[in-house]
Amino acid sequence: MLPRPPLLAAAAVLLLLSCSDAPTGPEPTTSVDLGPNCSIDTDLVFDGGVGVDGIPALTNPPMVGIFDQQTGFLWESDRVISFELEGQVIAVPHRILWRHEIVNLTLGPYRVAVTYCPLTGSSMVFDRSDVAGAEFGVSGLLFQNNLIMYDRTDGDRSLWPQMLREAGCGPRLGEPLPLIASTEVTWDRWRALNQDGLVVVRPDGGLSTTYDSYPYGDYESLDNNATLFPQTISDLRRPAKERVLGVLDDAKGGKAYPFGELRGDGSPVTVVNDMVDGKPVLVVWDNAGEAAFALNPVLDGQTLTFEFTGGKIVDAETGSSWQTDGVAFEGPLEGARLESVEGAYIAFWFAWKAFQSGTELWEAG
Repeated sequence: MLPRPPLLAAAAVLLLLSCSDAPTGPEPTTSVDLGPNCSIDTDLVFDGGVGVDGIPALTNPPMVGIFDQQTGFLWESDRVISFELEGQVIAVPHRILWRHEIVNLTLGPYRVAVTYCPLTGSSMVFDRSDVAGAEFGVSGLLFQNNLIMYDRTDGDRSLWPQMLREAGCGPRLGEPLPLIASTEVTWDRWRALNQDGLVVVRPDGGLSTTYDSYPYGDYESLDNNATLFPQTISDLRRPAKERVLGVLDDAKGGKAYPFGELRGDGSPVTVVNDMVDGKPVLVVWDNAGEAAFALNPVLDGQTLTFEFTGGKIVDAETGSSWQTDGVAFEGPLEGARLESVEGAYIAFWFAWKAFQSGTELWEAG
């Protein structure tokens, strides 16, 4: 039987999510049944109290260029999830995902799900093509406070905890959900780096105040260790709600790069030449964009090493200069681009640790 959340926690969720100007979508129903076929610990599953599709996922909302007037609802400091397909960079704002959590996109031959769970701070972009183009919706359930998605185009209703990256319940149990490389960056900085980028804008045409405010109070505060539903937080080496750039490995341990450590003394850029799972990884912190990029430093078979010197990111091998997002803008490698690491994403520290219990924690110096 599905465990019931404590009364205060359930009331908090209902208060936060049942706003009078909430976006319209499918009518909420009672929560989906977990069924007997689950790999996840069902004692860690809670009913968020809003029902299936009570938080309405979007499918193919409008996208515009950065100078379009429909982007006017975004603040410069707003965070956006950024990813690239076939040379086209696309951003989906947190401001949209606070209210919808999932944006299903059809981009030519690609089927993509851009997902954000406000309770775990986890931004992940998935390739839906590998799961028969499944269109994902919000189940209303949470696993370790993390969004559980469901396939609303398939009658089997398999359940997919976002940070598990595979089906955790149902007929498709264990089927993996591949990641597409993505990162988070502020809207102002993203515009500067991606003049030809496209951004998802609000689907209501700007007719309501739905997207004007963050609906979870002080939940993201570094001073707030509380979660809405019971969660064991045993590793307090970092604040529970601190964002980390997590890089996965095959052993499901990975490595976490805390934003506070990367920020350091406030230098414009921090460069980390590192190894994860025996493979070289370049982590670049962009202070102006509050962004951490995970990049593959191997180019044409050569592993490059980088430093921030003279106000530029420079590779030691050729002396070329690079943007924080891995594009060379000067020197012998001008125009070259480092690939983003697919198995990397942003999440709160407590959530990354919960799903990657064997993680390493990077510390400056």
